[in-house]
Amino acid sequence: MEGNQSNVAAASPNGVSSVPAGQELAMQTLSYSSQPPSPNTPSTPHQQSRNSIRLLSGILAVNILLLGSALVCGAAFSKVKVLSDEEIHIYLTILLILTTAWMIFYMVHTASRTQAVLYKDSHAGPIWLRGGLVLFGMASLIMDVFKTGYSTGKLNCESPVKVTFPLVQLVFVVVQTYFLWVHSKDCVQKQSNITGCGLMLTLATNLMLWMSAVTDESLHQTREEASKPNGSFDHLRDGSMFFKAGRSGCECTHGACEIFEKGFYYLYPFNIEYSLFASAMTYVMWKNIGREIDDCSPHKISFRTKGVVFGVIVGLLVVIAGLGVFVVYEVEVTGDASKERVLIMYYTFCIVGLSLMSLASLAGSVIYRFDKRTVVSTKNPTRSLDVALLLGAALGQFLISYFSIVAIVAEKATRTVSMLNLTCSCLIILQLCLQNVFIIEGLHKQPYHAEPPVVSVVFINEGTSRSNPYSPSLKNDNDEPSPVENSLERSSHSHDFSSTTHSSSSRMSWKRRALKEISGFLLLCNVIFWIIPAFGARPQFENGLEEWVYGFSMWVAIVNIGLPFGIFYRMHSVASLFEVYLTS
Repeated sequence: MEGNQSNVAAASPNGVSSVPAGQELAMQTLSYSSQPPSPNTPSTPHQQSRNSIRLLSGILAVNILLLGSALVCGAAFSKVKVLSDEEIHIYLTILLILTTAWMIFYMVHTASRTQAVLYKDSHAGPIWLRGGLVLFGMASLIMDVFKTGYSTGKLNCESPVKVTFPLVQLVFVVVQTYFLWVHSKDCVQKQSNITGCGLMLTLATNLMLWMSAVTDESLHQTREEASKPNGSFDHLRDGSMFFKAGRSGCECTHGACEIFEKGFYYLYPFNIEYSLFASAMTYVMWKNIGREIDDCSPHKISFRTKGVVFGVIVGLLVVIAGLGVFVVYEVEVTGDASKERVLIMYYTFCIVGLSLMSLASLAGSVIYRFDKRTVVSTKNPTRSLDVALLLGAALGQFLISYFSIVAIVAEKATRTVSMLNLTCSCLIILQLCLQNVFIIEGLHKQPYHAEPPVVSVVFINEGTSRSNPYSPSLKNDNDEPSPVENSLERSSHSHDFSSTTHSSSSRMSWKRRALKEISGFLLLCNVIFWIIPAFGARPQFENGLEEWVYGFSMWVAIVNIGLPFGIFYRMHSVASLFEVYLTS
């Protein structure tokens, strides 16, 4: 602005500005207003309103979560019977009903008001995230049907609340999936207090469902390990607080109860991921309340697999090998004769897979050093949440790995299984660090854009080039080409040149191809490393070394706390790597 004013002054005679006084005052005011505010500038009333909304709704969510955590832990882990399962289900049912009622109120009343939603956050709720929410939601609906069938068969000796809860949860999943599919990009401007509290209620409800499902699934897996004929926990089956919720002798009235029970326990991982997906999308909506940045014109990014072969093939081989290892592990790990052989096979697969993933992540980070794309510096709630979840969820795997390393080194174990376990634990830490660096760098890079081809039109007059400029040319009708022929010839030459330029510019660069290969490979590897623990593989309970060092109760608590975060890390990495693949 100062440069423009000086230019105007220089253009006027005698160095006197020719800009009128009123226009000059307006220009100075505009230049002052465009400067960023100083740190001591007081916040605007709008910002103060947003902060008060976040404070009020945050207090509501914290109280719901703390009360729910106390109830779940008191019912599941206490030595004295604090609460029954029915009371926990009543609490969750009340939360589900209130949350469902608010979402219907928002869709019918708040979102339909004039100027209620003036802006849309294009980064929030991408199609792949909403698609994953729908898929996990469908699995959650099937799980609720199985739970209803199982509880119906035990109505003669169980509370009717156990039938009511899955039915209410089924309605909640349907309403919430539609709500997030349609309104996840909203930046609400009207009824901010009600919307903020409603979103925090939704977030707290999803986290409570996640906590309840993780607790139930962890207890089930622990009981499965203890009930094995030669399991290492037989001597603690009756004295541990984790087994007080065992079988109560209630008989089922129909023969499908066992099928329903196994079915909904296998569907727990999908329900857990559904709750976390919904929590992340709800949190972004909450952060966008009152936001006035219209980001409605994002760069269109399409999903293409053309040219990406090597990374996908190697990733599919890792997935197939992992599925084979998982099946053999589940079948043969219960036997004493085959347990050590199965553990050696499992740890060997993990070491090979983690080594390949570490090398791929390191190679991707090196390629970023040659990448000339700019870094996104604008504040984005979606991106900030992705990074926080990656770093926070990785702590679960760090927790288990470091405890295993300390136990193995302290005992100076030299068995093959222990040494493989030590190597695997170290590689998990290395792989998580390298993969986090690769993903976070990729998420903060601007996406590649398809630039229009540079078309250079060259006109060539062959007749002029052949003629002698110093001698007069006597051309007759047979020697001189017609103007139409000259035009066609020039057009042909320019078309050939522009076609060559377009084909060369549309060719994918080696950096883009390498980043897509690495992202696709890591995506598939994280899928198989999510499947194995999510569906029941617990090698931490099979080798027995950590349990011997730390004691049964402490080691089970470490695994049951860290493993759900590790499972979520793998699924969240899949989602983030898919976005890195698209932007590459």
